[in-house]
Amino acid sequence: MSTEQQHDQPEPTGVQQEAPVDGRPAVQADERQPDWWHRDHPTFTALTGFFTGLAFVIVVPGLFIGALNWLFADDTAEGLFPFVLVLLGVPIGLVIVPKTRRFGLYMLIGVVATALVVLGVGGLVLWYMLTYQS
Repeated sequence: MSTEQQHDQPEPTGVQQEAPVDGRPAVQADERQPDWWHRDHPTFTALTGFFTGLAFVIVVPGLFIGALNWLFADDTAEGLFPFVLVLLGVPIGLVIVPKTRRFGLYMLIGVVATALVVLGVGGLVLWYMLTYQS
């Protein structure tokens, strides 16, 4: 069934119970199912994966060091911070699993692109400060 065929079908009206499928509980007809944008649109997975990777690079290390500082002394927290690199296994694991391979690939692209931009801008600022502020 193509996207056009799914889109042309009339929306169910009323509250009817559907028969259970594969042992799962019955779903009411008025509950909204994911729209075609979430199921079939070609850029949805790419956009969500990329921006998840971007947020992953920015948010996860901050939360990790915050939790370490809350649980341990400063010296111990600084020593444990490199273990945040273990979390890079999340997008790599998503790339390995066939069902999430596309999302994981775009998440990995978001992680790498964000890291390159941050390191590039940081390097340029450091170079500028060392060259012209001396």
